Formats: sequence, structure tokens, C-alpha cells
Amino acid sequence: MTLEQLYLTLSVGGLVLLASIVGTRVATVVGFPSLLLFLLVGVAIGEDGLGLQFDDVVLARNVGTAALAVILVEGGLTTRFSDIRKVLAPAAALATGGVVISTLVTAVGAHVLLHFDWQLALLLGAIVSSTDAAAVFSVLRVLPLPRRLAGLLEAESGFNDAPGVILVLMFSVVPFVLEPEGAAIDLVYELVAGTAIGLIVGYLGAFGLRRIALPASGLYPIATFGLGLVAFASAGDAHASGFIAAYVAAVVLANLGLPHRSATRSFAEGVGWLAQIGLFVLLGLLVDPSELAGDVVPAVVIGLVLLLVARPLSVVGTLVWFRIPWRDQAFLSWAGLRGAVPIVLATFPIVAGVAGSGRLLNIVFVLVLVFTLIQGPSLRPIARVLGLISREATREIQVEAAPLDMLDAELLTMTVQRPSR
Repeated sequence: MTLEQLYLTLSVGGLVLLASIVGTRVATVVGFPSLLLFLLVGVAIGEDGLGLQFDDVVLARNVGTAALAVILVEGGLTTRFSDIRKVLAPAAALATGGVVISTLVTAVGAHVLLHFDWQLALLLGAIVSSTDAAAVFSVLRVLPLPRRLAGLLEAESGFNDAPGVILVLMFSVVPFVLEPEGAAIDLVYELVAGTAIGLIVGYLGAFGLRRIALPASGLYPIATFGLGLVAFASAGDAHASGFIAAYVAAVVLANLGLPHRSATRSFAEGVGWLAQIGLFVLLGLLVDPSELAGDVVPAVVIGLVLLLVARPLSVVGTLVWFRIPWRDQAFLSWAGLRGAVPIVLATFPIVAGVAGSGRLLNIVFVLVLVFTLIQGPSLRPIARVLGLISREATREIQVEAAPLDMLDAELLTMTVQRPSR
């Protein structure tokens, strides 16, 4: 790459980044996950838009996996353990048993209604079975849900990527042979080992950061975020779940009273947004809109099966053992947002060489696009109808600090919502 090409690449990348950031304001007003706009930006500058060609599925899978790890670390670092402590058990059940139920029900729908063979049907079910952490976190930032319900949604989206990835990898094996016992053992090992590695890295990292005086305060957020990525990579090397390790390590680090926690949270949110923007733009580039027309109907059919049958059954089937109010269960059934995770997972069988898996990418892309437009804007009114939020509901006070070096002081800006007492 010449310097001229580098300058052009940076210019285009900077303009796309700025356009995506401006789009977040529009998305916030409309009420659906702003990340959907990033996806459309990728489509707009792609082969059928401005003509930028990108079809490297392997690169998309690798970059997508790394970006998901960053997003999960950010989610963990911005999660308060007090919000999820009481819902860890139902969240774990929903993230494991719920994913399995959703996979099987969706697979049956794909096999019966679309006449997919069982491997493609199970793959499609596994790909769309887990909720998307990026979409859920972005919605929770603007929707004042009760702490218990918001914590359950956060924990589920942080935990259920791992079972989804494991199932997709299992169904992507060629030739395809379903071995339930071996799959169950692998699933348990990856989840338990990933959780253990996340806990170890989190506690050891916190122990070290408390006792090491770094020369600059800005290094603490970088070190904290780096520990989350170390947990992800270490778990991957041990053939465990890197996603759950990254999330668990980040939650531990965020809740042990480390220095400069506010700065770490702000840094994590910025890096998380950057990863989300890059990921969705890249996935938008990967898909050719001209090839999607034939897969619109199958995508809508599978989306309806997922939204109206598979997701509610997975919620009711796993939360029946817990004291979760029916209103919360109804909202959880509707709030199973899909986003980048299913699109990234759809690249796994393509890389593995599964016959016909290229079509799955188009189906999943259309499904995410259509049902995000349906579910996203409807979450607030549905939450109000169910009595989960009131019209006077407010978010916590937002505080920003800016150093004033010349005056040896700090400027504190506090935003208090109008109905606040």
C-alpha cells in the first residue's frame, strides 16, 4: 500500500466513522438499535452501492470474532454486579437451555416449512438462537427498565454467545454426524472452563492493578481492557469459550473497586462503540443486496418462527423454575434482539465448507434487518403496556468530569432529567 492509498483509506474510514456516529442520534430518536444504521452504511458503500468490493469471508469471521470479544469486554466493564447477582441463575438457564430450545424449534420450522436438510436447518437455528450483546446493550442505555429485568437481559446476552458458537461449530462439521452426548460434554467443558479462566484472569488482574502504581492514569483503562482480551485469548487457547471468559473477567474487574473506574468505563464505552461500528460496517460490506431478493420470504418465515414460537418457548421453558413475573417473561420473549452475532456466526459454516451455507448468510442478514426494525422501536411502548416503565421514569444522573489544568480544578457537568425529584 502506497502513502496515497493509505491517505485515501484513512479518509474514507474517517468519513464512514463520522457518518455512523451522526446516525446514532437519528437512531436514538427513532428508537431502534443505532447499530442497524452502521449495517446500512456498510451496504451503501459496498459493491451494489458506491462499489467497494469485499468478499473475504475468512477475514470477516476473524475480525467479527475479535470485535465481539471487544463488545463483550465493554459490556462486562459497564455492568454492575449488584444488578445481575440475583438473576445469574435464570440468566444462565436462559443462555444455555434457552439457546438449545430455540435452536431445535427454529430448526424444525426450517426443515418443515422451508424443506432445509437437517444440517442446514440446525445450523440456521443455532445461528439465530442467541441474542446480540451489542444490540441489547445499546437498547438498555436508553430504556429505563427495572434493574432486575435489565440485569437479566444483560447477563443473558453476555453468556449466550458461547453456547451459540459451540452449536454452530458442532453443526458445521463435514461430514455431518450428530452426537448429542459428545456435544453436551463439549458444551459443559467450554462453559465451565471459560468461566473459570475469566474468574482467574479477573481476580489476578485486579490484584495486580491494585498494587502497581502506573505512571499515568490513562494506562489503567487500557490495562483493564487488555486483561479482558487476555481472558478471551487464553480461553481460546484452552479450547474453552473465549466469549464467556471475556465477559466474566470484565465483570469481575469492573466490580472490585479498581482505581479510575469512571475513566475505565468511559474508555470501554468508546472502544466498544468503535468495535460495533467497524463490525456492522464490515458485515454490511460482506452482503450483496442484489442477491437478497430470493431469500426475503424464507427470512421472514424463520424470523416469525423465532419471534413468535422459539423465543417464547425458550423463555417459558427455562424460567418456569424461577420466580420471574409473567410480565418480565413476556418482555423477554419480545426483546430477543438479533444483530451482529448471527451474521458473524453465519460465516462459520461458509469457512467450514458446508454445502449451501452461503444462502444462510443472506437469510440471516434479511432476518436481522427486518426484525430489528420491528422489535427495536416497539420495546418502549411494549414495556409501558406491560407496566415495566412509567412515563415519569428517569435514568440515573449522568456526570462528566473535565480537568481544568490552568485553574487546578475540575468542571463537573451533571444532567438531571426534568421529571427527577
